[in-house]
Amino acid sequence: MNPTGNTILITGGGTGIGRGLAEAFHRDGNQVIIAGRRRLVLETTARANPGMRHLTVDVENLDDTRRFGAAVEAEFPALNVLINGAGIMKSENLKLGVEDFAVAEQTVGINLLGTFRITAALMPLLLAQPKATIMTVSSGLAFVPIHTNPSYCATKAAIHSWTQSLRYQLRDTSVEVLEIAPPYVQTELTGRFQAEDPNAMPLADYINETMALFKSPFESGEILVDRVRSRRFAERDGKYDEFFEQWNGYAAKRQVERAAKGYEASRRPAG
Repeated sequence: MNPTGNTILITGGGTGIGRGLAEAFHRDGNQVIIAGRRRLVLETTARANPGMRHLTVDVENLDDTRRFGAAVEAEFPALNVLINGAGIMKSENLKLGVEDFAVAEQTVGINLLGTFRITAALMPLLLAQPKATIMTVSSGLAFVPIHTNPSYCATKAAIHSWTQSLRYQLRDTSVEVLEIAPPYVQTELTGRFQAEDPNAMPLADYINETMALFKSPFESGEILVDRVRSRRFAERDGKYDEFFEQWNGYAAKRQVERAAKGYEASRRPAG
């Protein structure tokens, strides 16, 4: 995709990585529309970036995504880039059985089905453009999961798989399909602890490196900063077991530290 001159829609664009990308693309001369469920968050981000637009959408609701798709087509007929960034990441205790099952249902509903719904709602508009791009947001956790967030990791692995199928189905169209797989980044995805964790990649550094990659050729359609590459290719490089033990040990330690400091995990969707 061209780095400038686009009309770009970013779900989950009011916070975290979504906001970081929205602001970077906005600075580079693109028309950016951020979308999500929380109007106040969207309004705050748009006010901080004059010219940025915003629309509300509930990605868990098929009827609302249909409404949203029609609204986008009417107001932004030149839309040529979709970034599916809406997502949540909550801890789960699978030993609790159905008592904690609502977390899994919501995670799948937003992270996975939300991506499916938004993409489907905007597909006719994107296919009508001379050149367009669909981006999904997976994670390094799609390739080496952590036990504290099993549904999140599973949805990101599914996004990776689905993106490959989507890319192949659209291979003879004007729509390219890219996948962004972030590492552990300083955002409030899981709460303030993550935003302040020195072991996480600073958000500004992640955005800067990612934006630079948009100006370079992509490896298999994947946008990978250096910090995530070892995790992405852990199985290929024969280091999966090593990474799994390392990251799950760290996740367990982090969970204890977060509890000791009185941090609460985020219970709300991005955007």
